[in-house]
Parts: sequence; C-alpha cells; structure tokens
Amino acid sequence: MSAGGWDAHYRVRGRLYRGEVRLPPVSRGARVLDIGCGDGRALDPLSRGGCSAVGLDSSRAALTLCRTQCRCTPQQLVLADAGCLPFHDGSFDLVLMLHVIGHGYYSERSAIASEAARVTVPGGRIHLRVFSSEDLRARSGELVEEGTRLRKDGLLTHYFSEEEVIRLFPRMEAVSLETVRWPLRVRGALMMRAEIEAVFERSADDPIPGRDPGINHNG
Repeated sequence: MSAGGWDAHYRVRGRLYRGEVRLPPVSRGARVLDIGCGDGRALDPLSRGGCSAVGLDSSRAALTLCRTQCRCTPQQLVLADAGCLPFHDGSFDLVLMLHVIGHGYYSERSAIASEAARVTVPGGRIHLRVFSSEDLRARSGELVEEGTRLRKDGLLTHYFSEEEVIRLFPRMEAVSLETVRWPLRVRGALMMRAEIEAVFERSADDPIPGRDPGINHNG
C-alpha cells in the first residue's frame, strides 16, 4: 500500500492496532529504530525502558497519532520511505520490523531488507515479524504476486515461508527463527493464525556497503 493509502486508513480509523506489542529484550541506552512504526505503540514502552528510540513511517497521519496519543517527541519521529532510510550506516543497535516488510512487492521488500541491514551496527540485530504462508488469510484477496495478496481494503500483504525470511538477509546470521501459531474461531470454525518471528545479527566484522546520506528528520 502506498503512503497515501496508509494515510487514509489512519485518518479514518485512528489507531489501527490495539493491545500491547511484544518486544524483544533491549538494553538501556540502546539505539533502536522502529521501521513502519505506525501509530507508535512500540515507541512508548521502548522509551520507558530507557532506549533511544526512533520511529519511521511513510504515513504522515500515522506520525501525527504517534505525537498525540503516544507522547512521542518530534525528535523521535521520521517521515521517510523504508526502502531509502535517511540514516548513516550502522546507526542502530536494534532495528524492529514488526509486520511492515510484508506490505510491499518483492522489489520493495528487497530494498527494505537491504536498508535495514545497512543501518544496523556491526554486532547489532534485526527483529522481524511477518505473517506466515500458513496464516488463514494467506488465500484471501487478489493474488498479485506469488504469496502476495491485495485485500478489498487496499492492504497488500505478503505471506512468507521460513525460507523466504532467511533469504531476506543473506549476509546476516539467523539467531532465531520460529513460526508462531494460534487458533482463532471464525464463524464457528476454528482457524489458524500464523506469523514468523526471526532475529538476525550483523557480523561484527562485516562492513555491509551502502550509501551514507546523513540524517534528515521530516516527521
């Protein structure tokens, strides 16, 4: 979905996701980037935990919600495309990608993964969460690419296999990889939700090449 499409969703529906977000353990003082931060539900607990957290999203309406509902400061928020991050190489100890990379076509997913790896410090980690090809929604909506569906609400979602997740970061080590499944009753029938959660680590001696454009806060 384009930034304009997300803007429309956030303007009409407000906060799209409810409840607490599951976050990995993070050390106090760690520099954390939340790519596709949406309405900011991860930024508040990260900041309370003593992290230096930055939220990035392509939707201006989402960042407005971050400021008004999650007590995020303007300095924490960046308006930008996840496929072209406005940060120096190796800027962050931890990069969060929670259900964001799946909302793009193959070429977009590849660019986002490459950029996430670039801005992760050597020895740092990427925490990824995506929907699995086992998920009940993986066969609903218009098929626009292999494994990628466009739903009636305009939401584009790719449903990953574990092998696809591994291929996103060919130069990083997969520290953990797990398909998480939970039942959901739909119209009386028991269906299965499924997502893949993975942690990748950039080698301490792997200087991933990339551009070094500086930093530009536009939130």
